[in-house]
Amino acid sequence: MSFHRNAKLGLAGRYALVSAIAGGMTLKAAAAAFSVSPATAHRWWHRWLHSGEEARVTLSCLFDRSGRPHRSPRQLAPELAEAICACRLRTGWGPRLVAGATGVAHSTVWKALRRAGISRPPRPAREPANRYEWPCPGDLLHMDTSEYVRFQRPGHRVTGDRRSQNRQHRDGVDIVHAIVDDHSRLAYAEIHDDQKACRGRKP
Repeated sequence: MSFHRNAKLGLAGRYALVSAIAGGMTLKAAAAAFSVSPATAHRWWHRWLHSGEEARVTLSCLFDRSGRPHRSPRQLAPELAEAICACRLRTGWGPRLVAGATGVAHSTVWKALRRAGISRPPRPAREPANRYEWPCPGDLLHMDTSEYVRFQRPGHRVTGDRRSQNRQHRDGVDIVHAIVDDHSRLAYAEIHDDQKACRGRKP
């Protein structure tokens, strides 16, 4: 199940809306309470009213519906769509060459090929990843460093205040040295003042 990206109400909100109306709240009052338009409240309430018991129990009547029309009288004839697909599979031509061979506009040819799933050539099979793993722990260690800035006090990302007088100054830098064993994937990390701090240290 998916919802429209601009929908104000999810499934729980739609059910709460129709429950409030069923409890005696007017459509206008329910729309104001749930911050939607009266037309939206009217639509969900009437879908709820005209649904069967099973649809209400599963809440399927409150799902988004497809915007695809029930009838498409101007859609390309199936026989012509089959001819376009056959030409594509036989020759491997693009939409413009297939359009010239079939006498159909190339935009229509492209739509027919897309509906059939053959508008693009199949991708070649990808080679498997070249993975490696050393046989014993300690044979190979991966080491990396990351820099993290320290601040005197939290900045605007925490406080939300962007005024210049409240901007905080840096209070130094921490360098995190991380080591990962290739075989066991055991990780170890230390914090130092610079990237050379752990050189010469014994494990």
